[in-house]
Amino acid sequence: MSHSPSHQDPHSHPHPPAVRPEDVLPEGVDSTAINGQTVRKGSVAAFVANALRLDDLTEGTPEYAAVVTQMRELAPVLRTIGLLDVFRPRSPAVERILAEVA
Repeated sequence: MSHSPSHQDPHSHPHPPAVRPEDVLPEGVDSTAINGQTVRKGSVAAFVANALRLDDLTEGTPEYAAVVTQMRELAPVLRTIGLLDVFRPRSPAVERILAEVA
């Protein structure tokens, strides 16, 4: 009986192990270069925190502008690490900010 490619011996083509956080940024390291872009630890969390804050702020205020500016600065990092290849924003405001930086 012939075997289809999906039934090959799992040891014939080993896959790399899952990527763990410490594989990307080892303990005690605060940034790394990915595709030539410096990525700081906390960049994704900062972007998400700012995106969530937008709902509580009024467009046109200095606070809103400061949050949008920070999100624009962080957007290239999200693209570099591939986050926007697997996740899409639910917020139209966040989607606009990301589109402006594209």
